[in-house]
Amino acid sequence: MSESVVIKLGGTTIAEQAQVLDEVASLARRRPVILVHGGGKRLTEWLERMGVVSQFKGGLRITDAASLEVAAAVLRGVINSELVAGLRALGVDAVGLSGVDGGLLIAERIEDLGLVARVVGLRRDLLDALMVAGQVPVVAPLARDEHGLVCNVNADDVAAGIAAGIGARQLVLMTDVDGVRDATGRKLDSLTAAEAETLIADGVIAGGMVPKVRAALGALAWEGTEAIIADGGAPRALSRALDDPAFGTRLTTSRSARAGAA
Repeated sequence: MSESVVIKLGGTTIAEQAQVLDEVASLARRRPVILVHGGGKRLTEWLERMGVVSQFKGGLRITDAASLEVAAAVLRGVINSELVAGLRALGVDAVGLSGVDGGLLIAERIEDLGLVARVVGLRRDLLDALMVAGQVPVVAPLARDEHGLVCNVNADDVAAGIAAGIGARQLVLMTDVDGVRDATGRKLDSLTAAEAETLIADGVIAGGMVPKVRAALGALAWEGTEAIIADGGAPRALSRALDDPAFGTRLTTSRSARAGAA
């Protein structure tokens, strides 16, 4: 298991994420970092300008050919470039790419969602080369499916697939909520994989939180790894997500794995 950290950010503007980027830059000077970004909110705004209504199923965006063109432009073009520029302005040697570049992500199509795929594997050579060179990969959530078509991919799934593929010590999924809640509405500081599956089956974890939690569980490929779901807008969000067990929700394979991680 490596000491690498995989961080997933949303796709809001640089101004809204300045604090987190400062923390990413600071962390990258101490540990290998891979940054994955989404962009759902801004993609929806761009589609609305074009008169396209966004549709979702199971918390995932349904993507047709026209929507994919916009998604590729916004995710790989606008947002990825902004994040790379922002990190480089902070002295970080960041490099932008998507899951298509170098065949980084191996993906397969998800039925009934159009041009949407899930991550099923990773070709890590490109990431290894960048990190050995001291660079921070900034990855946009696009990948080729089994037929060679470019598809939209949920960014949480991309981050989890990369974390599992490189054996990252920690995965941090920055979101706009403070963590996972139980049936009473109480935030849960920690969850095992089995507990999370039970909450999903009971409908307590629902909507867009389901793919996020499932992505987090997919990152737990190694004993002692942990995935953290946390509020990216909170003060010192990244530092607290990595170090404060009461911040966000930590997911591990088991209670023993959590003890080992601590």
